[in-house]
Amino acid sequence: MTKRMFCFLAGMFFLMFAATAAFAADKLGYVDLSRIFSEYGKTKEYDKSLNEKQSAYEAERDKKVTEIKQFQDKINLLSDKEKENKRPEMENKIKALQEYDRQKQTDLRKEQDERMKEILKDIEETVKQFAEKEGYTLILNDRVLVYQVKSMDITDPIVELLNKAYKKR
Repeated sequence: MTKRMFCFLAGMFFLMFAATAAFAADKLGYVDLSRIFSEYGKTKEYDKSLNEKQSAYEAERDKKVTEIKQFQDKINLLSDKEKENKRPEMENKIKALQEYDRQKQTDLRKEQDERMKEILKDIEETVKQFAEKEGYTLILNDRVLVYQVKSMDITDPIVELLNKAYKKR
């Protein structure tokens, strides 16, 4: 019985030692994904483009709102019978504005999502290439880490590689 226990403990010790040795040979790192995202040139360009589209949308919306207010002011000057006749037109203008708002918001959100996916794909591919080139076994996102040593942070080289590749395009 003691011989079996000794063999079992020796086997467990060997497995722990082997696992520790294998783990020690691995090269680990982490990246600050939010920092990479914000410092990437493509992100900055996309943000600028989306802001321009948002501003154009808001300007067009303001124009439509002004038209509705002016129409409402004209209706208020009419008699009750004429007001009643203009009510469907007013409702149609409001519905058109609501549809415009819904459609533009959907379009902007969809474009933002597509661009975010594209940027994340670029980041993922760059991290993968960096890991393979530099011999990393595991690279984590810093958001999943409770504690990290700054020496394992590879964010700067990833940002440099991304921006260098982006400028070449």
